[in-house]
Amino acid sequence: MLGVFSSSIVSPPEELVAAGSRTPSPKVTAAKLVSRFLEANSSAVSIQVGDDVQMAYTHYNQSALQPRSFAVKDEMFCLFEGALDNLGSLKQQYGLAKSADEVLLVIEAYKALRDRAPYPANQVVGHLEGNFAFMVFDKSTSTLFVATDQFGKVPLYWGITADGYVAFANDADLLKGACGKSLASFPQGCFFSTAVGELRSYENPKNKITAVPAPEEEIWGAKFMVEGQTVLAATK
Repeated sequence: MLGVFSSSIVSPPEELVAAGSRTPSPKVTAAKLVSRFLEANSSAVSIQVGDDVQMAYTHYNQSALQPRSFAVKDEMFCLFEGALDNLGSLKQQYGLAKSADEVLLVIEAYKALRDRAPYPANQVVGHLEGNFAFMVFDKSTSTLFVATDQFGKVPLYWGITADGYVAFANDADLLKGACGKSLASFPQGCFFSTAVGELRSYENPKNKITAVPAPEEEIWGAKFMVEGQTVLAATK
């Protein structure tokens, strides 16, 4: 799955900007990145949201236990990969139909977070049990919300394209060719929200997240780490 967001939606993280500056390397535009994804996946679906957002996904080569899904509800666009172990109880909690799947549940959880402030984001994501990575774009508020599970079982990466878009994808090689060294693994057990304005740990919400430069031989430009933990962001 792939999501690209212009700088009017997401300010490029300073740590990734700095990583790209330390080791200049070839990049391509967001449009070219999406084009490459679609060319490599003939069955892929692409969704353009206004002028600043594009999302795409494919069911090709997905895990039967961690499928990819997409849904739109009330101008909330969501890409989800994985499976929730407590989907049944969460559907009851949010008053959803028995037929609702993970992607609809995540949209409903995000909506609760948006409309019931101050409702801690770490509690909303912390209630999700299982293996997952997802991104929600709320067109009505131009808000992006991205999260991964606490064990990093579903990989997610983010980087900055040549034209300053922030891109998220489950394919590190895809982003490497577009973002150069302005690339990192999205840290496990964390969420990024443009409403909050930064990357945070939902497992340890009081702990600061720092980025350390990655060794030259690695494809990453930086690694994000939650202070107080010895586990670095999951790598491919």
